[in-house]
Amino acid sequence: MSRSLAAALVKLLEGEGAAQSQTCSASAFTAAQRLALEDLGRRTGALRVRLEGRGSVYQVVNLEILTSHLQNLRPQHADEVDPTIPKRAANIAQSRSSKGRAHGHDLHYLLVKSISEGVVWRNQPDDVDHAFDLAKVTKTAGAGVLAIREDDRWFSDEPVWLVENQALFDRMDWLPHGSRGTVAYYAGQLPGRVLNWLAYRLRAPQVIIFPDYDGVGLLNYARLLEVCRSPCTFWLMPGWQSLLKKYGNHLVWKNTQSDFQSAYPRIKAAGAPEAVLELCSELSRQGLALEHESVWLNVAPPVAQQPHIREVPVKSESSKPA
Repeated sequence: MSRSLAAALVKLLEGEGAAQSQTCSASAFTAAQRLALEDLGRRTGALRVRLEGRGSVYQVVNLEILTSHLQNLRPQHADEVDPTIPKRAANIAQSRSSKGRAHGHDLHYLLVKSISEGVVWRNQPDDVDHAFDLAKVTKTAGAGVLAIREDDRWFSDEPVWLVENQALFDRMDWLPHGSRGTVAYYAGQLPGRVLNWLAYRLRAPQVIIFPDYDGVGLLNYARLLEVCRSPCTFWLMPGWQSLLKKYGNHLVWKNTQSDFQSAYPRIKAAGAPEAVLELCSELSRQGLALEHESVWLNVAPPVAQQPHIREVPVKSESSKPA
């Protein structure tokens, strides 16, 4: 209510011509703002609603009270806030809450590990001063972090694997023999900023996602498939059919079924491989989901299957700024 009231008072007191007329048409306000103003008017008597023509207007009765209320809700005017400070600090200055307006952070920190030797990320082509030796950092610290924003220039010459649960990030003995590149961890849902980052430019020669085989995991795959500039692959663990039959979970399937119903037509429309569509059909037919930690329950060695790669043309970067 306080956010609606603050926005309404700004319109009433600082809108074009407000100082001269001390009135404002009710049609200029949202329903929530009208409720907030009318409640304030009843409590303080500082404004009233007046019928005018076929509509109504809000009329200021006591400017001092209304101004005081606005200053209490919004300690600083937008023009008084340093434009260089973080958004959340500016929000506190204007609404006493870090979440008062757009409150997203400029950077997203992507947790990454090197699978193999020689994995390097660069922020500019052929610029050794901007090279991030992930293989070295992983050997020293166990993992590394890329501070990413949508329009940055980070890229790697090796594939990127995306895993949604930490166990797959902690232990990488599930990977097919000979795998190279980077493993990146996300918690459950692929963040929008990661998707925007992957959509902005080519980040790697291939992006491989290995999620849970449920509605959430498949919806993440659909979102990735629709925007990723790199060729995108859904990894099917060896022997997933027998694993599904033995370890599949009906409750997880039930809880994520709405996500599956949203994901399946999008996956199909985006041209997913037949092997992935077969997985979708089996999940639906059996009413079971399979969590991807099941990969360690497979008696077949990881070497038995390499990622199923769907060849797609590399999207041109000509439409994106350098």
